[in-house]
Amino acid sequence: MAERYAIYHAPGVTGSLWEKASTWLGRDAATGDPFDGPVAGIDRDRLLNLTQSANRYGFHATIKAPMALVDGALPEDLHAALQAFAAKHEPVDMGRMTLALIDGFIALVPAERSEALQDFAAHVVETFEPFRAPMSIKDRAARVARGLTPRQEELLDGYGYPYVFEEFQLHMTLTDRLSATDRDELFAAATTWFGPLLEQNMLLDRLTLFEEPERGRPFIRTAEFMLGSVR
Repeated sequence: MAERYAIYHAPGVTGSLWEKASTWLGRDAATGDPFDGPVAGIDRDRLLNLTQSANRYGFHATIKAPMALVDGALPEDLHAALQAFAAKHEPVDMGRMTLALIDGFIALVPAERSEALQDFAAHVVETFEPFRAPMSIKDRAARVARGLTPRQEELLDGYGYPYVFEEFQLHMTLTDRLSATDRDELFAAATTWFGPLLEQNMLLDRLTLFEEPERGRPFIRTAEFMLGSVR
């Protein structure tokens, strides 16, 4: 059994966005293959240094944050529940994506807020909450130390993650938190690298299961569950 499981959305592994993002981050989370060479004029060693956390988690949008399974729950139970959930829900149009700075890191985010997307994410969080083991005291303290509002702390205690429900913003992380100097250069490089992909609407057409084999190891993309009629 893996250390933790995360219910994400990630684009199809044969699509241009997955390929571009994996190349940018320096690792394909589905295959484990590394990528070498510069990206949009940014040296690979420098880019790896500025994307360490994003590289470890793999390219994704968090829907249900990484969680250990509660005692008595098995991975096959989670798979079965995801399959059943996906069969009952249709894909969600995310609209066009745009690059944004969120608390100092660069991410792809929907250009416009979507209530349908917010509702879908909230439904996933609540549906799969019974699978989540309680957060450890150490993990909770580490999260709170980063700075949370009272409401975010309440959500952390209730759902193991502070950015759910009205605090949720779908984002696909491309860097770690950057200094002001790095921020401008990396944002320009990301605009060059991802720009051609941002002209079309994107569809949240699947839930993707990522697993952390051992605490601190890179997450691996292990299964996906196509929504509704997309299957």
